[in-house]
Order: sequence, then structure tokens, then C-alpha cells
Amino acid sequence: MLKPFTGKAPLACRPHDHSHCVSQALGTAENLCLAQGVRLTALRKRVLELVWQSHKPLGAYDILAVLSEEDGRKAAPPTVYRALDFLLEQGLVHRIASLNAFIGCNHPGEVHQGQFLICRQCHAAVELEHSAIDAAVQASASSLGFIVEAQTVEVLGLCAQCREAA
Repeated sequence: MLKPFTGKAPLACRPHDHSHCVSQALGTAENLCLAQGVRLTALRKRVLELVWQSHKPLGAYDILAVLSEEDGRKAAPPTVYRALDFLLEQGLVHRIASLNAFIGCNHPGEVHQGQFLICRQCHAAVELEHSAIDAAVQASASSLGFIVEAQTVEVLGLCAQCREAA
């Protein structure tokens, strides 16, 4: 269900300390992985942490660069992609196809489709919570005899912060 507009931009579009976002995401990931009987290795956890350090989609090579520079890891691209694949499979991140990048999932553990508003200027991405979008896509596809296997809706525009700054 779409949350009502409160007159404030979503947290992702406002400057804030991301440490709370990271901490909450890591705690949720640890609990979900434990419940699902899968291992959240140190590398997988670090990749998730990097993805959540901002609300801007992050590419695999950006993650690789941070791991190499800041963490001193000699990770190869396949290692990062395997970590991202794991996080995708567990529902902890989403892939933003148009940007070939990844963003943390706001609803891990819940079955849902990815729907995003992406600011073309600051690149912040906001995950929507609107089941009617999913239902509309499903209904249209069904009327054509098409079976939807996965769905990601990406809407490009300007966030409130960038519009105000213009």
C-alpha cells in the first residue's frame, strides 16, 4: 500500500546519517540469514554495508574499488558478483537494471516487486510500497496471456531536494 504523502521527502531523498540505515539493514540481514539457514559471510556483510552507505545505487565495480582501496581486499569481480547474487537471492538488495547497480531492499523478508523512483540528478533511489502497481502490471500481462516472472519498475525524474536546488 502506498504510504500517504506527509509533505516531507522520503528519508532517502533527504540528507541524513546513514549509519542507522546500515545498522538496521545488517541486523535484519543477520536475522533473515539465520532463519533461512544461510551464511552471511564477512564479505557478503561488507558488500551489503557498502550498498546501504547511501541511498544511491552502487555498481559492482564501485564496490570492488572500495573493497580494494579502503578494506585492502584483493577481491576479484566474480567474488563481488557472487556476494551480490547471494544478497539478491535472499531479498536483501535489488538490482536497478537501467543503472546496472544495486540498492538495499527496504522490505527484506517480504515478497514484493521492485518499484523505484530514481533522481536523474543526485541518483538517489526510493523504493515504493504500492501493491496496485504490481497488480496493474499483472492484470495487463494476464490479459495478453503473458506470465510475469519478475518485475522491476524504474521511474526517472527529479527528487524534491534537487528540484528545490534548481
